[in-house]
Amino acid sequence: MPARKSVSEEDLVDLHGKVAIVTGGNTGIGYATIQMLARKGAKVYMAARDEGRALEAIKQLQAENLNDGSVHWLKLDLSDPRVAQATAKEFLKKETRLDILVNNAARSAGPNEIDKDGLLNMMVTNHISHFALTDALLPLMKETAKEGGSDVRIVNVSSGAHALVGPTTFATLESLNKDYGTSFTQSLSTYGNSKLANVLHINALQKRLTAESIAITCLAAHPGPIKTVGSNDFLTGIPFLSGFIKKYVAPLFFGPWRKGAMTVAFAAAGKEVVQEQERYRGAYLVPIATITQASSFARDERLQRELYDTTEKVIREMGL
Repeated sequence: MPARKSVSEEDLVDLHGKVAIVTGGNTGIGYATIQMLARKGAKVYMAARDEGRALEAIKQLQAENLNDGSVHWLKLDLSDPRVAQATAKEFLKKETRLDILVNNAARSAGPNEIDKDGLLNMMVTNHISHFALTDALLPLMKETAKEGGSDVRIVNVSSGAHALVGPTTFATLESLNKDYGTSFTQSLSTYGNSKLANVLHINALQKRLTAESIAITCLAAHPGPIKTVGSNDFLTGIPFLSGFIKKYVAPLFFGPWRKGAMTVAFAAAGKEVVQEQERYRGAYLVPIATITQASSFARDERLQRELYDTTEKVIREMGL
């Protein structure tokens, strides 16, 4: 099959009557993903922390044409898994189905700190809170998947940076809190560790759902280098050269929001995914919407189990 040069709404399934959640959607890849899903008829919840920014983004989306889809704000703060679970409970009061969950929001730059629960803040935002959110929404997604002709999907937005690290275990809290250091390359590794967690999570979850014969497709997607608020913050952390790189280098290598959203939207609603479900279950997609192998560590079944079990233990100890 020839490599895709782009993905548009024409490559997505009809989403009329379907409900989706995209985290961190008031800007960047999340914004463009929401736009693509809504234009196919979906009712999309923009899960974001700041109401003002979210409502302004929704207003802009409406001005840019949503066809007959719609976008709604859902308050979500990923800095605390308890709040993430509360968001899920609030959603469950509003809707009786959930067809698509896109865990997109991420923290890409430091400072990396241990929070009040003894957890690394980057791992909390990028993995643990998304795990708690997904866990709380999973019963509804399972019910939705029982419907005839259902096409329920969970997408974790990861990064090629996941391949920068090679942890020996995720069985301990210390491994979950791994901070590689404060230099640019070390910070990139800490970020990569959280993005590795995204891929491990999606693989472990897919195996569990498949074992239960539940028809939910789980995918991890790397959107590629995209010019977002997060990438800008990360480039700012490059000593001495950040201004030069952002002005002259980044425009050559970092693409627009919509380009990054192509792979994510395809994972969430691509026609080919539903046509070839067996092939796409647990798949790792890179630009543009192409299946490839994640790192050997991401494919390690022991690490997948360890991360899932350790994260589950962490959120259970919070009473979630």
